[in-house]
Parts: sequence; C-alpha cells; structure tokens
Amino acid sequence: MACADAQAHQAFRDTQCAKLAVPLDHDAVETDTIDLFVRKFPAHGAPRGELWLIAGGPGESGASFYPFVDTLRAAAPGYDLIVPDHRGTGLSTRLCPEEESNGSPGGMALEGAEWGSCIGAMHANPRRTHSFSIGNAAHDLSLLMDRLGGDGRRYLYGVSYGTQLVLRVLTTAPPARLDGVILDSLVPADDDVRHDLSRRSQITDRIGRQVLRDCDAQPDCSRYFNQPLEQEVAELLTDSELAKPLGPNPKYTLAALLDFPRTRAMLPFVIAGLRRGDTAWLDHARAELGNIQQSFSAFPQFGSSIPLVSLISRSENNRRPAQTAEAIDAEEAGLLFASPLPRHLLPGGFPTYAEPDDLGRMPEKMPPTLVLHGKRDPKTAFAGAEAYVARLQKSGDVTLAASENAPHYLLMTDPDFVSQELTAFLGE
Repeated sequence: MACADAQAHQAFRDTQCAKLAVPLDHDAVETDTIDLFVRKFPAHGAPRGELWLIAGGPGESGASFYPFVDTLRAAAPGYDLIVPDHRGTGLSTRLCPEEESNGSPGGMALEGAEWGSCIGAMHANPRRTHSFSIGNAAHDLSLLMDRLGGDGRRYLYGVSYGTQLVLRVLTTAPPARLDGVILDSLVPADDDVRHDLSRRSQITDRIGRQVLRDCDAQPDCSRYFNQPLEQEVAELLTDSELAKPLGPNPKYTLAALLDFPRTRAMLPFVIAGLRRGDTAWLDHARAELGNIQQSFSAFPQFGSSIPLVSLISRSENNRRPAQTAEAIDAEEAGLLFASPLPRHLLPGGFPTYAEPDDLGRMPEKMPPTLVLHGKRDPKTAFAGAEAYVARLQKSGDVTLAASENAPHYLLMTDPDFVSQELTAFLGE
C-alpha cells in the first residue's frame, strides 16, 4: 500500500510500505510477535526483478540507502528496490519502544534518563532482549523475501553489517529463491580473530598511515612538510596545545576524516594548519562531515539504535570479551589514528547473550556473489575481506572487485565503481 509518509520527502512519492508481524523468537514461534517495516521503491517501467537492500549497523535502518536510490535505479534498471528495517531499527519494533519512539524526549535516539530506563528494561526482560540477535534477524529477512517477493529475479545487496546478516541468511535460513548476492564492504568472518571489532583501532591506524604515506609520495602534497607526515602527526599529538582543537580524543577526530574521500583529502591540510596553530582546514573538514550527516538526517527514521549496536556487537562480534580499558590505552598509545568502538565493547551496562553454537560456519552453497571492497577502508579491513572471500569461494562463485582508493560503504564513497560493477553483475 502507499506509504503514510509518501508526501514527506520527494524520494517517497511513489513508494509502497508494509508492516509484517513475525515471531519474536523464530525458535519459539508460539511466543510474542514484533513488527518489521519494509519500504519498496518500485522500478520505473516494467519490473525485471527485485534488489533487496540490507543496511549496516547493526543499528542502522534502511534509511541509510535512501539517498542512493537514484544511483541504484540507474545501475539496476527495471529492479524494484526493497528496503527493510532490521528488527530493532527504524520503523520496525525497537529494543526499547518507549525510549526509541518519535514521541519520546530524544526521538528515536536515547536522551538523558532514557538511557537508564532503556538499559533497565533490557536487563529486566532478558528473553525479549536476547531475541534481537543476528540469527533471528536472518530468519526475519528470509521470511520477508518469501512473503513479499515477486516472481522475477531476486538479489540481495548487503553493506557492512548487512553483509554479515546476508551471509547468516545463506547459512541458517536460505530463502526459497535467490539469484545472486552483492556484498559491499564485507565484514570479517565471524571467527576472524585478526580483524574483529576489538581491533578496529589497528585497522583504522593502518589506513590512516597509508593515507599519510600517499601524501609523502606526492610533491604537491608533501611540499607543505619538512619531514614524513607520520612524524608530523606524531609530534602534533604530543603537543597538547597544538592538538587541543582536535578535542579530548585527537586520534578519534583524525580517524573520522578517513571515512569519506572528501574529508580524507583534507587530512594533510588539517595537519599542516594545526602544526602552525591554524584551525581553518579542521573547521572546513568538520563542516563537511556535518553536511554528509545532514544528507541522511532528512529522513526521520535514519539514525543508529545504540541499544541494538551494543547488544549484537558485544555478543557476537567481539573476539576479546575480556579486554580492559587499560589494555586499550596501551594499544592506542602506539597509534596515530584510533576508533572509539573498542571501548564501547567493554563489559558493563548493556546486556549480552551467548554467541550461537554455529558462529563462524560457512554457507554450504553460495549463489553467484559479487564482493565490493575498498582498499582504503578504515572500518572493515581489505585483508579480512580477501581472507573471507577465499573461504567463501569453496562454496560457490564469489568474485572480489576492489576499488583502489575507496573507504567504507562503496555505494556512498565510490558510486561510479559500484554502478559499473553492479550493472555488469546483473547482466544488464
């Protein structure tokens, strides 16, 4: 049926929406149900098939795809774009319905006292909380595809955490029919102890240093410095006065600039400016990050569910659950760039559930699969993607297409590359 918010945004005008009730726990179907929200952007002209778009996170809603609908329509003409919100995100049932609603003080985000009441409710009803797992989300997706899918060709496109969810679907709950899979920014295998979330800072630092060395190799960039840029950054970080504009966590601020090509290109100029006490380039880069955020925030359901991120990340994607704050301090001491994510994995606060017994199991059969990954990805390591693809190739036809300079989420950061590869993969 037509979406209730069809007039809220230009992109929504011809969309169709549905809410389906599914079991809270697919292993105990007689239990309570939750609602899953799905939005369809119909193909222009006669439809040839469906492209199901599976968002990342794990706390992101399908709204993270909305700004790129035109890119996907051009790359996949004739395909309906079907975008579900994971359980716990967007307009689907949330982990903390009272606190994560548009009518609450913080809207869909948590604010003030909502943090305490949300976490308290999660602890008070562990059975419900533990049902918001990757395994149940995988069964959700398979069920949605079988119930709502048409008769044409059918493809799954997952990004970041969405790649993990798609692969869990293929492992534990394959849909009745699937013609192919596209995995954008492939997360490491569930049992990959070298590239899991607890090592995000090391991955980020490796990419940051590569970017600095790229500058060293380019006369138009290196002419602003008298020594290798890694040394410039190291000296900047040890000067508390010059580093002060970067905020309380300078390494996190520098790392944030690596996420997008435009801000990454500004990084050498940010450093050169700060070394002489000038914040103009830093201010420019921060404004650009704000502009990128604004392009998503036009959609009310956009935003990450921190309760869901914490629950799944701590339960299934942390290979070092005994890590301490002191150990993280020691690891960050030798880095120039770092991520706050490992600290969010520390014990305490949000609850966790036991990781599944089949964690790390590979799909028995892979449909034709295209993996899109950037070699300058500071979030999901390219080396991890290469290793995972080599394992997945034992189960089917899996091709890795690498963008030389793209960071994370290639549909956003290198859309021309994605369009070319996706069009060829679909055979259009």
